[in-house]
Parts: sequence; structure tokens; C-alpha cells
Amino acid sequence: MTKIRILLSDTFDPWFNLATEDWIFRDMDPETHVLFLWRNQNTVVIGRFQNPWTECNTEKMEEDGIKLARRQSGGGAVFHDLGNTNFTFLNSKENYDKSVNNKIISNALSRFGVEAFASGRNDILIKSDDGDKKISGSAFKETKDRSFHHGTLLIDADLSKLGNYLNPSKKKLESKGIKSVRARVTNLKECNPEITHESLCSAIIEEFKSHYGTDCEVELLDQEFLKSVAHLNDYYEKLKDWNWRFGETPKFNHFMEERFTWGGIEAHIDSHKGLIEKCTIYSDSLHPEMIDYLSKGLVGKQYSPIGVKEAIESVKLELPMISDELDELAKWLSKEIH
Repeated sequence: MTKIRILLSDTFDPWFNLATEDWIFRDMDPETHVLFLWRNQNTVVIGRFQNPWTECNTEKMEEDGIKLARRQSGGGAVFHDLGNTNFTFLNSKENYDKSVNNKIISNALSRFGVEAFASGRNDILIKSDDGDKKISGSAFKETKDRSFHHGTLLIDADLSKLGNYLNPSKKKLESKGIKSVRARVTNLKECNPEITHESLCSAIIEEFKSHYGTDCEVELLDQEFLKSVAHLNDYYEKLKDWNWRFGETPKFNHFMEERFTWGGIEAHIDSHKGLIEKCTIYSDSLHPEMIDYLSKGLVGKQYSPIGVKEAIESVKLELPMISDELDELAKWLSKEIH
């Protein structure tokens, strides 16, 4: 008999939802067909091998309280708010069929009079008067015995925020990470105002049950559930941690330059896994010892304002007489690499 399981998240915490997805993928019976539906509040989610500094405006995100999450799967960066519904299908590797999952989604949308179709490897599009537009993007992951397929559904997302947070600030960065490809997108509300998170989830659940010809109770997951499952809590702490979100960043180089009243600075920083691996600084400052100490002090520190502060404070201990210049340098460096 075909076994199914349906999980519905009752929290908007991105790290909880991605940890739940990870728990489903790692710990559940791969012979059970699983559907997980969830939403995140004001979050940028990047792919497994992406660089947050080149994919999004991390400084603007911090100013506006936007969370950053890194998922386990590949693919590009996306912005999530409560107008965006996420789906995850888990199957055994033997039974995995992406076209089945896409059909469940498109059948659910057809209940609202929306004609949707899969396009390429990752997207679901709908036809509109001014051309085809994207309403869903997907990513995938598999191991030797199981596979998952997850994606987004734009229902009533604030599309203006895509430009606010998915456009990185103008920095001279050269990254080896995977870059996102932007596409023309639209909200499903534009097609049918009756489509909501609740109504679409209900339609997807019914189509999921219908496809597999069986029934089950929908399980609601919340933060209390997180505390009851040790592995889930472990995944949560990992995904929330800076070392995962920023520290898993591929190698990249950052070139920056500035002119101060006391001299010019040209800095070349090589970063890998969120740490500064190499730092070369050129300057016409009258304090060459400051440049020497700083070049060495930044190596091994976090590529972050915290790392800059730690390095500058160590230089101050050696050169307290130029604290003002160092404070000015710290402020500039922190803003540049934020």
C-alpha cells in the first residue's frame, strides 16, 4: 500500500522550516511520499554554493531586519515573504519523478482556472497577455536512496522587494560561486484573487492525495515540535549559525579603495568559507607599520564587521597613537565588506 505523509508548518521562521525540510530528507522513510508546505517571513534564501555578498544586499537586509538563510540544495537566491508559499516533495530515489510533482502543482492551480506549465529544469510558468511569466522556481537534492524537489509559488509576494534585497551593493567582487539568473515573475493573485496560501495549500494537498490514491492526517508543525525532535533541533541550530549562512561561501576576491585625509588605501582581500585568507594592502600613508599590522591582523578573521573590529583593536594595542586613523579605517572597511 502506498504510504503518504503531509506536513504543514505553523511558523514563519526560515531556519525552522529549512531544518524541518532537512529532517524530512535525512530521517524519514524514503518509501513514504512526503509533502511539506511552508512559508518564510522576510527572508533571502540562497543556494548551497552561493555567495551572499554577491547575491544580495546584506547591508540593506540588516537595516530592514531581513533574515538570510542558506539551503542544502543548489539553485539561485530568492526572496520569501508571506505572499510566497513553498512546497517540498520527498520520494525514494527509485520513485522520484519531478514531472509528477509539477503535475500535482499545475492540477492544483487549474482548480482556480490558472493554466500553468513546467519550463526548463526548474520553473513553472503561466501564460499572460504580455508573454509567459514565472510563478515558481525549483531546486533539487538527492542521495543514494532518496530525493527531494522543493520550490516557490508566488501568490501575493511584494515583488518590489526583490530589487531591494536581491541586488547586491556595488562592490568589486570576483566570486567562484553560482550566480542567480533573474526571470520575469508575476503573482498568482493577478490571475485569480481567490488564490491564497490557505486555499492553494488545500488544493495541493487534495491533488497529492488524489495522485497517490490514499489519505492521511495533515500534521501541523511549530516551535514546540522542534523541541521534541533532537535531530531537528540540531539542524535548526546549524542552519541558523553564521558559520553555515556565511561561512560556507565559496572563494572570492574583494578589491576596495578609498582616499582619507591621511593617505590612500587599496586593499585586496581573498576570502573563503567566510574567513579572510589573504590580505594585501597598498597605501601612501605615513604610517607603514599600520598597514603591515593590519594586513597580517585581518588574516584568519571573519569576513565581517566583527572580524574587522577584532583586527583593528589588535592594531590599536600596537599603535595607540593613531587610534583616530584606525577608527576611520575600521568604519570604512566594515561598511565595504558588510
